[in-house]
Amino acid sequence: MTSALARRTGAPIPVLDVGGTHVTAALVDSATGRPVPSSVLRRPLGSDDAATDILDAIALAALELPAEHRRRWGVAMPGPFDYDTGVGRFAGVGKFESLSGVDVGVGLRRRLADRAERLCFLNDADAFAIGEYHAGAAAGHDRVVCLTLGTGVGSSFLRDGLPVHEGTRVPPGGHVHRLTVDDRPLEDLVSRRAIRAHYARSAALADDAELPDVHRIAESARKGDPAAAEAFRYAFETLGQALAPWIDRFETTRVVIGGSMAQSWDLIHPAFTAGLVRTGGTTARVLPAGQPAQAPLIGAAHWAQDTPRAAP
Repeated sequence: MTSALARRTGAPIPVLDVGGTHVTAALVDSATGRPVPSSVLRRPLGSDDAATDILDAIALAALELPAEHRRRWGVAMPGPFDYDTGVGRFAGVGKFESLSGVDVGVGLRRRLADRAERLCFLNDADAFAIGEYHAGAAAGHDRVVCLTLGTGVGSSFLRDGLPVHEGTRVPPGGHVHRLTVDDRPLEDLVSRRAIRAHYARSAALADDAELPDVHRIAESARKGDPAAAEAFRYAFETLGQALAPWIDRFETTRVVIGGSMAQSWDLIHPAFTAGLVRTGGTTARVLPAGQPAQAPLIGAAHWAQDTPRAAP
């Protein structure tokens, strides 16, 4: 599929992908629609730091990019965030708390000076989905659900390449993490902390025992540890069951899964599809991301280039 950016020529598009521990900066070639390999850089970022330190770290990464680029930036940010105004809304979520109420857009533009005319913010899961639509596993599909599995569950319901945040066909705000299962928030059952806690209970670990991280639990599951296998099975069957009605309601033809946990595809995919089947099944095909690392950068570039509005 030829990227929409490939039909344009000129200077590359600068993008930022802001995460809880790192910020990635890159230039996206307007001719190919892909990040320029030599430009991609990843720098550490402390989500518990003071607002000034966080903005300084993001800006320093941006300023490391070669200066010959367009002045409109695509910036993928985790929520809660006011993407229209560029103001953080992170109170009570355990990350970027110091940015709550802070005008991130103004702060970054001041630091980037004449290298930024406009910052086009979008949700990081939406950036991933748009990138997969233009260059990955969602290409050619008009109605797609994309999931990013990491600390929690990020999601984007994409119609004709644009994220849908409103209406009866999507969860509140278009975000799966707002769903509940048996009156409990979904991320109490499907998240990094949920998998670790489930493993601790199933393995009967002592309260003061050091919990292995998710990738270690995945390794144990592959080696036949029943407690580890059960932790993965329960989490992702639950996710499949919770998401199945929305996949059908949205008339989804493809589900694309990325994020750090997607590296355990051999454990996630069978459990997730079992959950879908248990709830009645779906005709949507479930696939791993085609561009797991580049998709958020590609998506942010398209957002900056086209400055689209979310689909109604």
